[in-house]
Amino acid sequence: MADDASRKRKVRGKKIRASREQKEGRRAKKELARKASNAGERSGDTPLSDPAEVAPDPFVETDAVASLRGRINGWLDADQPVHLIGPTGCGKTALALSAAAERGRPVVWINGDEAVDTAALVGDHAGGERYKEDDQFVGGVSKQTEIVRERWVDNPLSVAVREGATLVYNEFSRSDPAAHNVLLSVFEEGVLERPGKRGDDRTIDVHPDFRAILTSNDVEYAGVHKQQDALLDRFIGVHVDYYDDETERAIVDAHVDLAEEDIATIVETTRALRDELDVVVGTRAAITAAKGLTIFDGHDETGEFDDETLTTVFTDVLAPKVVGNNGEDVDHLRSQIAETV
Repeated sequence: MADDASRKRKVRGKKIRASREQKEGRRAKKELARKASNAGERSGDTPLSDPAEVAPDPFVETDAVASLRGRINGWLDADQPVHLIGPTGCGKTALALSAAAERGRPVVWINGDEAVDTAALVGDHAGGERYKEDDQFVGGVSKQTEIVRERWVDNPLSVAVREGATLVYNEFSRSDPAAHNVLLSVFEEGVLERPGKRGDDRTIDVHPDFRAILTSNDVEYAGVHKQQDALLDRFIGVHVDYYDDETERAIVDAHVDLAEEDIATIVETTRALRDELDVVVGTRAAITAAKGLTIFDGHDETGEFDDETLTTVFTDVLAPKVVGNNGEDVDHLRSQIAETV
C-alpha cells in the first residue's frame, strides 16, 4: 500500500472495545479446564471429555461459520466421518471441536504425529498385576499360589467407539497410514479389532452414536502423509479455507482488546500479505500480530498504526516461517512486508 493509499484504509465509526473483564474471565475458564484435563491424564482417568469443556472459548459465530458447522454436523447425522482439510491457521481445529460439542456427546481427542501407531489408538498391555492367594482350607496346611494377570489399557479410539463419543482426530495426516488400518473395520463393519487382545474381548462393537471428525493440512505441507484410498473413500472431505473479512475481524476482536479500526487494519494487512507472500499467513498470524500491537503501540498523529510498526510486528510474527541464512531471508521477508504495507 502506498502512503496515500494507507490514508484510505481507515475504518471510521465508533470505537468498540470488548470488555476486558469478559476476556479475562474466558481465559481463566480455559486455564481451569486445561488444568482439570491434565490432572485427569496424570491420574489415568478416561480420555472422555464433557462437550461443554471442549467447546472453544472464545468462538466466533458468523453466518459463514454457522453454515460450515451445520454442514459438518449434517454429515455426522448421516453417520459419515468428516475430514476437514485446509491450510494451517484457518481454524479447522476450533471448528471441529465446536461441531463435536454441538452434538452433546462425550468427546475424545487424538493428536496425530509420527509416534502414533495402532496401539496408541486402540490400547495395549501395560504390564502385569502379580498377587498371591493363600489356601488354608485344610487346618495346618497352607498352600500359596502366585497369579500374574496381564493388564490391558484402552486408548482413545477404543474408548470412543465403546462409549459412543465424538472422536476428534487432529492432524490426522501426520500419523503413519499403517496405524489407521484399524479404522477400516470401524467405518465399514462397525467393529473395532484390538490387536494384542485375546478371546471375546478382541473386538468391540461400535456404539451407534460414535462419530469421527478428522483434521488435516493440505497435502503440500511438510510432514503430511498420503493416507490409503480405501480409508479416504469412507470419509466426507470438507475443505476449510480462510474465512471472509468480516469473520476474520470478529475472530481477532474476540482475542484482543483493540479498537474496531485497528482490528480492521490488522486483518486488511494480513489478507494482503496472504496474497503477496510465499509463506502461509493464517488467521492465527492476525491474532498474534494484534496481540503484539496491543503492546507495541505505534499510532501516528492520525490515530492509525504507522507503517513501520506494522512492518516490524508482522515480520516478527512471520519470521519463524523462513529459513535463516545470516539474516538474509528475514531481511527479504521484511522488505516484502514493507512493500505490501
